[in-house]
Amino acid sequence: MTNQSAATAAAVPVAVVTGASRGIGRAIAVELARLGHTVVVNYVRNAAAAEESVAEIVAAGGAAIAIQADVALAEDRRRLVEQTLRHYGRLDVLVNNAGITSPGRRDLLDATEESWDLVFDTNLKGPFFLSQAAAREMVRLIRSHAISQGKIVNISSVSAYAGSTDRADYSIAKSAMRMMTELFAARLADENIRVYEIRPGVIESDMTAPVKAKYDALIADGAWPIRRWGQPADVAKAVAALVADHFPFSTGDCLNVDGGYHVRRL
Repeated sequence: MTNQSAATAAAVPVAVVTGASRGIGRAIAVELARLGHTVVVNYVRNAAAAEESVAEIVAAGGAAIAIQADVALAEDRRRLVEQTLRHYGRLDVLVNNAGITSPGRRDLLDATEESWDLVFDTNLKGPFFLSQAAAREMVRLIRSHAISQGKIVNISSVSAYAGSTDRADYSIAKSAMRMMTELFAARLADENIRVYEIRPGVIESDMTAPVKAKYDALIADGAWPIRRWGQPADVAKAVAALVADHFPFSTGDCLNVDGGYHVRRL
């Protein structure tokens, strides 16, 4: 964290970004820091990578800390929220970015309950109950006039509607995030907390690296109108636009960041 007086630190909005040690999460964390937020860089295992995210933010003049927590675990979710409040006394933004792909990419007929539980715990149950915990604190802070509003941004995937039969658990979990977003948006609107979903397309990252050749071919064939790989910065800029309140009369919406892949064509 950069040197700040207690009064100055208390006036700066705080954003928690899960899975922020690399890829899309790191890009979101850096972009929100540029927007003027103090950032909590959440990670599960790679502490060194999380500290790299923190260092990048601090080098650019921002403030950040890394907090280890597995969003799939109730105790870790509780600790993530508690440590954020202990450090900064506020929580303005939650970005549910942490997620895993389907282990082994098994065919639908060979899918296992073990894989299902692992993917759903991380990609759906974790974000749901972390949103619940964060929202409770946001409501308390708003009612006590410690903050003016809250934002929750859920990072899902085009797999929410473009299913893969070798990633059934992943696709179903991401699809369910649509309803989760709408439910939280409806429940929290009166509390001045707005909730959004961002749906990235094919983004260049270590997660997509193993299938690079497949996606290179799809891009060349024009599978989506904007013929290039998506970049983590593309997603980060969309998050920043929502957090910066450029859509003050919107909640529960889904913003596609997929190069137009969602556009149906004949």
